[in-house]
Amino acid sequence: MYIQRKLEKDILRGMNNNPVTAIIGPRQCGKSTLAKHLIKSFQKESVYLDLERPSDLQKLENAEWFLSNQNGKLICLDEIQRKPELFPLIRALVDEWGGNTHFLILGSASRDLIKQSSESLAGRITYKNLSPFLYTEVSEFITIEEYLVKGGFPRSLLFKDEKDSFEWREDFINTFLERDLLFWSGFSTQTMRKLWQMIAYLNGQIMNYNLLANSLNISPPTAKNYVELLSSTFMLKLLPPFIPNIRKRLVKSPKIYLSDNGIANALIGIANFTQLAGHPTLGAIWESFVLNNLMGYFPKLKYYFYRTSHGAEIDIVIEINSKILAVECKAGTSPVLSKGNYSAISDIKPEVTLIVSPVQSGWPVSQGIQVATLVESIEKISDMIQ
Repeated sequence: MYIQRKLEKDILRGMNNNPVTAIIGPRQCGKSTLAKHLIKSFQKESVYLDLERPSDLQKLENAEWFLSNQNGKLICLDEIQRKPELFPLIRALVDEWGGNTHFLILGSASRDLIKQSSESLAGRITYKNLSPFLYTEVSEFITIEEYLVKGGFPRSLLFKDEKDSFEWREDFINTFLERDLLFWSGFSTQTMRKLWQMIAYLNGQIMNYNLLANSLNISPPTAKNYVELLSSTFMLKLLPPFIPNIRKRLVKSPKIYLSDNGIANALIGIANFTQLAGHPTLGAIWESFVLNNLMGYFPKLKYYFYRTSHGAEIDIVIEINSKILAVECKAGTSPVLSKGNYSAISDIKPEVTLIVSPVQSGWPVSQGIQVATLVESIEKISDMIQ
């Protein structure tokens, strides 16, 4: 069963308008499945190479000879970060061939991929960031409780049995630590596992490199390098502070979030919704669920948080067409804003404040403030964008 992705139209537009289109995102988020589906949309012969397969790598031993003979085809190169030396050749070929829709490249290591390609493919490539499944993509057959526990990675989410889903996520974590980590030197598997688990408990909190470093007996710069690796491989997000022009003492360090609820739960040991509902991390899981889904649905918007040293705070601040939208995440069905929330609203003066909660449908609280479901929040943001 193929599940349609929201990013499809944007990728197709990018392919029609550029010689090279890159779909980047974490491993196992569905890039290959999506690419194979999109290739069928083009009335054009194609060639698909998975650079993790020895037989496909063998074809590229003389890459210039092989790729030069694919002129007129759509060439898809999966896991392109395995052969970054291909980028200069790709540039030369697309310049020679002219036109658009020559290469579709897939990668799961954004740091190296963007560095290599931006130097040689500037003006010739468009990047599309694919996340694990958004809740809106699967809401017809997956409950919000299932999604909160299993996360959005396709294999994890589509397992009917919770134990199978949990075991898949444990295997995913082990594979990342024991195989993918080998691509970067200077990182310890054991230290990375401990740091990743710590971040799962610190989900949605202010980033503190000294705290991580002291707990792991490493230096703050080393802790930062580990965090940057997890960020560059799409395992976590750093949310910057919103700094308006007001005379307040603001928190200026970013907040840290794991990019997938299911991975966060696996790192903590949460296997089902009964365990999650009674766990102290429920609020953070809900907050990261809202943030990851909004960022996945509206990737071009700017996202922040707001917090002062005196306790004024809003979980998510979004800039939309020079307007401000405030989003406060409450993991209960009777959400109430705190004094600190109201103080933050007074400071930043948003156009609208949404209290996003797991309710059946939202309701107005007061002028400019309303309780909303995730879907209703997406609809409101869409209205503000238009």
